[in-house]
Amino acid sequence: MCGITGLIHFDGKAVLPDVLKGMADAIAHRGPDGEGFWVEGNVGLGHRRLAIIDLSPGGHQPMVSMDARYVVTYNGELYNYRELRVELEKQGVQFRSRSDTEVLLAAVTTWGVDKALARFNGMFAFALWDRRARTLILARDRYGVKPLYYAAQGGTFSFGSEQKAILALPGFRRVLDKPALLEYFTFQNIFSSGTLIEDINILPAGHYGILDLGASNPELRLTQYWDFDFSEPERPLRDEEYREELDRLFRQAVNRQLVTDVELGSYLSGGMDSGSITAIAAQSYPYIKTFTCGFDLNSASGIELAFDERSKAEYMSYHFRTEHYEMVLKAGDMERVLPQLAWHLEEPRVGQSYPNFYAAKLASKFVKVVLSGAAGDELFGGYPWRYYRAVVNDDFEHYVDKYYQFWQRLVPNTALKSVFAPIWSDVKHVWTRDIFAGVFKHHADQLYSPEDYINHSLYFEAKTFLHGLLVVEDKLSMAHGLESRVPFLDNDLVDFAMRCPVRLKLNNLAEVVKLNENEPGHKSQIYFERTHDVKQILRDVMDRHIPAEVVKAAKQGFSAPDASWFKGESIDFVKRKLLRDDARIYEVMNPGAVRGLVNEHLSGEQNRRLLIWSLLNVEAWLEQFLDAAPSQAQGVS
Repeated sequence: MCGITGLIHFDGKAVLPDVLKGMADAIAHRGPDGEGFWVEGNVGLGHRRLAIIDLSPGGHQPMVSMDARYVVTYNGELYNYRELRVELEKQGVQFRSRSDTEVLLAAVTTWGVDKALARFNGMFAFALWDRRARTLILARDRYGVKPLYYAAQGGTFSFGSEQKAILALPGFRRVLDKPALLEYFTFQNIFSSGTLIEDINILPAGHYGILDLGASNPELRLTQYWDFDFSEPERPLRDEEYREELDRLFRQAVNRQLVTDVELGSYLSGGMDSGSITAIAAQSYPYIKTFTCGFDLNSASGIELAFDERSKAEYMSYHFRTEHYEMVLKAGDMERVLPQLAWHLEEPRVGQSYPNFYAAKLASKFVKVVLSGAAGDELFGGYPWRYYRAVVNDDFEHYVDKYYQFWQRLVPNTALKSVFAPIWSDVKHVWTRDIFAGVFKHHADQLYSPEDYINHSLYFEAKTFLHGLLVVEDKLSMAHGLESRVPFLDNDLVDFAMRCPVRLKLNNLAEVVKLNENEPGHKSQIYFERTHDVKQILRDVMDRHIPAEVVKAAKQGFSAPDASWFKGESIDFVKRKLLRDDARIYEVMNPGAVRGLVNEHLSGEQNRRLLIWSLLNVEAWLEQFLDAAPSQAQGVS
């Protein structure tokens, strides 16, 4: 796990080593164990190393191939690299190290990029330069666990694991991408490949791009090599066969991701997904270290009183005999960390992510690798109160309209013009419904069953919501030099989940529940009490590994009691940041409209916790990224 960067000058101007080093220094937190650079004329590659596999100098990057034709800079882990190495050795390939980097380099150069990517089981982003053909390949893993950004500006093509590497280029113009801002304030996410900075894009998950310097007008040409495909099986197995296969594949996925030359731990939130991962890992990794963040609930009320899951985590720690660590977050912790959080997060994304920052900070004090329970919900139907809003439709367009209406998480489409009045003339051509519909690249014009629509919803959320969660997971773990692994995103397990019948994931397809997305915990609690649904096959199988009371409990998200804090202990902070006349958000947003929405929450009239968090996050982002220099944020260390 590392940080990668690089640049190419189209006019043939030589890459300056100091510039390349500045780009790598901007992401030094991703690789505190070393740095490396390779420069040849107008091409330069940089690397920051977090040593996980093969801690020797043999894993140093950028790495040059045996024949000296190829150079790679790589971030990630291939969990099947040992099997791939055996195959390559049978073909006569020789190796100088034990690293997965050398296996990746040999696989791509021996088999070609398409075949190699199809065989890789892991999380990765890499750049490979072909010195003879003068082409650059950028690639990202199937699911988007590892990010990779690129930009073309001023005759220079640049890329990096984080936007900060690109922004460190001298003279790079920082201009707010206003359409992307509207996209964020519609979905609390960015579905397209853009970012909040013009000219910087994220390479889509499951894609690679080729930049040919021999072309008359070089540009990165993208190819999609993999995509999610949730569909009902043509020849379904018996129900028990599905359960047995899930049990086998889940065990296999967790054990694959225990490969490391450094100490490994696991998050343990108190829920089923992280608990199941910890249960399997503990069988092979005695006294594994586990980590939980809880919340001070002295000022919480109502449903938020259930947000602290420390007691459940402690119980499972006792059950699995882990070495357990926990910390308690208070209202002031959000205020204290926000500048540094915005700096590392780089782009606002889904959810209120500061608890994840603290969880990673805690884990990084004890281990260099941590297992995460992310993706269990997206693969096995963890949000039925969302899917069921769109299971009865006239046709696909009707489905999109209904689902799009629900996914307007922050500012509804009807209010965008009012809220963004200062910039509306610049962005009024942006129709977020088209962005939403564009996620569904492959679909039937006519869908016939609830299962069809739910599979489309699973696809949509894996492409958008899960991707946002993964971006957050990567940025906030790597902020502390911590590698986060996602066992649910093992290739074999994902393939199984996409072919698992919906009826085994969700038992109550006819139950349509109208719930408020702004009420975390409440919507799931109500739904679960009515139906006892949610990830049913996963619950059936995990009942073999974790305590029954955890398996049978209602789903609980990892969320702080912000609804109470924003109008209680943090009210002065919210007012100071969002209601002052010189707030940066009012350069692009209507002060009257925004203050009206904020005051509705502060008065208790509405719960707008997601919007207030997003406004705070964007305010901090504007302060961090649209001011002059990309200097390190000031905040907690």
